[in-house]
Amino acid sequence: VEPMLAQVTESVSHVVMEQPEAAQDLREALVARGRGDVTVAAGPDALVELVTRPDLDLVVMAMVGARALVPTLAALEAGKDVALATKEVLVAGGPLVMDTAKRSRARLLPVDSEHSAIFQCLQGEAPEAVARLILTASGGPFRDTPLEELQRVTPEQALRHPTWRMGAKVTIDSATLMNKGLEVIEAHWLFGVPLNRIDVVVHPQSIVHSCVELVDGSILAHLGPTDMRIPIQYALLYPERASSPVRGLSLAEVGSLTFAPPDRTRFPALDLAYAAARAGGTMPAVLNAANEVAVELFLQGRIGFTDIPRLVEAVMDEHEPQGAELTAILEADAWARRVAHTAGAALAI
Repeated sequence: VEPMLAQVTESVSHVVMEQPEAAQDLREALVARGRGDVTVAAGPDALVELVTRPDLDLVVMAMVGARALVPTLAALEAGKDVALATKEVLVAGGPLVMDTAKRSRARLLPVDSEHSAIFQCLQGEAPEAVARLILTASGGPFRDTPLEELQRVTPEQALRHPTWRMGAKVTIDSATLMNKGLEVIEAHWLFGVPLNRIDVVVHPQSIVHSCVELVDGSILAHLGPTDMRIPIQYALLYPERASSPVRGLSLAEVGSLTFAPPDRTRFPALDLAYAAARAGGTMPAVLNAANEVAVELFLQGRIGFTDIPRLVEAVMDEHEPQGAELTAILEADAWARRVAHTAGAALAI
């Protein structure tokens, strides 16, 4: 309740909480602060009702995880432009989401720094001019950690990202490189580029946010400070630009920029994401759901750091992909979570 209370600024008129009890607590706290005018509701139906309101032009989808899929589809179906920060939406339901956006003519605007970078580099370029997308990854806090020490990594260590300030789930995903794998799938659907033309490079400085290689050999790179306010502002104001409170980037101060291929032995999660995307259907939803459970178990201290990709792979091995209809996706998501919890109990420290 407290984090939401802090977000109810003067302009906020409607809030949806996940649980009715939390909604009641928030309602009482708002009344005590003289904000009884704020409408507080609870549950997934209330969220769908909120994001489809006739007076909305743009929905910023920043919920964590695949639970953002249904409200995103509802917003797009209602013709709302969606600024998408929740990559799991396109991971779990890529074809559904893109088909819905195409049908309703609503725009999907990327908020992730990498996809915002690619989106900006693609402006004015014909699809046939694009040879390759190059997603950059910092490599996380363990890119140089000896392999034998990774199993002993603690949640506290994994949450110390070297360049970005993010939430717990995405920070752990960055440490395993699963985040980059999910971003590959997101880029595949968002930009319509085949998986074999999407590459990942490790770029520890996090200054180049991503690149687009064109068929003539040119590479367009997007550079900027490591501050999410920039891509968020770009998505909110697109197609306009405005001045930003973020301090500008000094290339002289940055000095050198380095790039290297990802260590796929150290970070098997990246190949798991590619494999799930190639399998298609409900497999990406299973990858995502199993990973969400694995990260949760790691943060609770119940499994080790290297158990995260191990657990995800075990769940994927048990799944036979189905067609990517909404019902099948939601069923696969629920199934993967059950299986992951069971498998996680067997791996428990």
